[in-house]
Amino acid sequence: MTAVQEKPARLISGPGMLLVWLYGVMVVGAVSRSVYQIATEFDRAPLAYSLSAVAGVVYGFITYSLVRGGETARRAALWCCAAELAGVLTVGTWTLVEPSAFPDATVWSDYGMGYLFIPVLLPLSAIYWLRRSRQQQP
Repeated sequence: MTAVQEKPARLISGPGMLLVWLYGVMVVGAVSRSVYQIATEFDRAPLAYSLSAVAGVVYGFITYSLVRGGETARRAALWCCAAELAGVLTVGTWTLVEPSAFPDATVWSDYGMGYLFIPVLLPLSAIYWLRRSRQQQP
């Protein structure tokens, strides 16, 4: 007798698909920017460029988790979005309080102002969606 495996609950239906698209765009933006900056001018602002690389990795993990689906992936994405929001708020505040610490901007500088505030709005939207998607599951 063969065990039937259940498909993981989809997280990318409706607004979840928009989240995947936006996170995908942020992955490309953050990773390509940080790779270029690290390769060409790392000594100018190592903290800023490293934080942008970390942001890209976080965005990539969240994108993967949303596409993968299932309860474990939903919980992992939820925790990662909370960590992302904490990072945006911390770095955003840090860049306002101590601008000299960042000779160049990060993805999360000024709460993501250079990215139309998407870095602060995206985790809030994702957390809302991920919490809501759990309530809809049987």
